[in-house]
Amino acid sequence: MLKVRLQRIGRKNDPSFRAVLTDSKNSTKSGKFLEILGTYNPKISEKGKEVSFNGERIKHWMSKGAKLSDTMHNFLVRENVIQGKKINVLPKKKPTVKRKELKGAK
Repeated sequence: MLKVRLQRIGRKNDPSFRAVLTDSKNSTKSGKFLEILGTYNPKISEKGKEVSFNGERIKHWMSKGAKLSDTMHNFLVRENVIQGKKINVLPKKKPTVKRKELKGAK
């Protein structure tokens, strides 16, 4: 299955990302992809963040059956490329469980 997701390309302590079309079985760090669909640079100081995606090509691949990662879906909703609600990508917090006191300990 084809997937549109972010791939990190920045060096240490200087992140920047590519939006790529890749097979879902490829690792995110493998570097294998079929097409570059945009870029995201969170450390641009003037505007805060630089986001540029090729909306036409993303829609084209979505019509061919490619799926979006949750983060890519949220970016595209924010940039008004696609319509919909954002997806919560943060893990749910689990309630803390207190350890049972050891019974019979001397």
